[in-house]
Amino acid sequence: MVAADLPIGDRIRHYRGGRRQDAVAGLVGIAPDYLSQIERGIKVPSLPILYALAQELGVPAAALLSERAPVEEETADTAEAAVGRALLGYGPARSAEPVAAAVLRDRVEAAWQSWQTAGDRFTRAADVLPLLVADVEHAARATRSGSDAAERRAVLRAAADLYCLLRSYLRRSGRVDLATLAADRAMRAAEDADDPLRIAAAQWNLGHVLLAAGQPAEAEELALRAAEQVSAGQIPEMQKAAMGGALQLVAVVGETRRRRWWDARERLREHAAPAARQVTDGTNVAWTVFGPTNVALHALSIDMEAGETGEALHTADAIETSPLPSLEREFTFGLEVAACHSQRRDDAAVLLTLLGLEAIAPEDLARTPLARQLVLTVIRRARAMHARQAEQLAERIGLV
Repeated sequence: MVAADLPIGDRIRHYRGGRRQDAVAGLVGIAPDYLSQIERGIKVPSLPILYALAQELGVPAAALLSERAPVEEETADTAEAAVGRALLGYGPARSAEPVAAAVLRDRVEAAWQSWQTAGDRFTRAADVLPLLVADVEHAARATRSGSDAAERRAVLRAAADLYCLLRSYLRRSGRVDLATLAADRAMRAAEDADDPLRIAAAQWNLGHVLLAAGQPAEAEELALRAAEQVSAGQIPEMQKAAMGGALQLVAVVGETRRRRWWDARERLREHAAPAARQVTDGTNVAWTVFGPTNVALHALSIDMEAGETGEALHTADAIETSPLPSLEREFTFGLEVAACHSQRRDDAAVLLTLLGLEAIAPEDLARTPLARQLVLTVIRRARAMHARQAEQLAERIGLV
């Protein structure tokens, strides 16, 4: 069994197993070098050669095709489907007693803590989010017509925090459509609660949705407008610095995605870094993980995206990720370091870094497209010993 997105060359390598490349090539009637180029993704085999390879490898020709299978109708037992139904209003009966705001707040905070610190965070989120969404939605509807204004506002605050978490979970689960819906719900809940900090956090989340949707210019514009509102808003100074700085980082990413390296570095230096000096890494205002270390991680990201891998690795050497309250950011840091090593064709370092990431966040490694791409690159390019280790890693994360 191989993953649906595994390229043709890697499928051929997988099914070839321990058989020698030149032996298979000879039986198919092609040169060993040509088969090597096919497996490395340099050449695409013609249909007759693909059919001959399939016959020799003992698999149907369809098993070597890398086209993604048609998307099946979403079944009722997936976490994403259950979350979607809850967002659309499926949940407790209208007459059921709503969960108290204080209880919802504690459950949302526990879910956020798990999401940012657990190596199996996707599994845990799938267990708790559908029911939590249903309970929050029901409480929001129930308090809307109630007379307790304080309870209603507390429910809306919990809802805004939960929808921001949902945005992160759904986006990383490949559901940008539902992530957009969650980001919009977060904005509505924060506005209805009249909570300036949560409004800013909802805008920060919406900026990340725009980045995921391939709209970096729009994300940058939204983030900078929101940062101005934070600067003028009635928010405690430390929270103002952290939230404003987090929004500046969204703009930094937007500029980086648009290949405006100089602008991104200037914004990081002139706006994000001064804000970070006013907070500590453990503060984690609105779950944004903003602080000095996160600013340093964005400097690394700019260097990596710009192809300046030597400078990026030098920057990475000076970063200590232990103060971060988010395992996700630590994972992203390691993944970008691995990408830099890959650009320098240091496959041993890539493999070592990926194995370290597997130890701390195996589910992220299995779900992240860049991680999967790096594993395949090591399999194709590395020396035999490292390629074998990468193949074993690919099996463990469900790539093959």
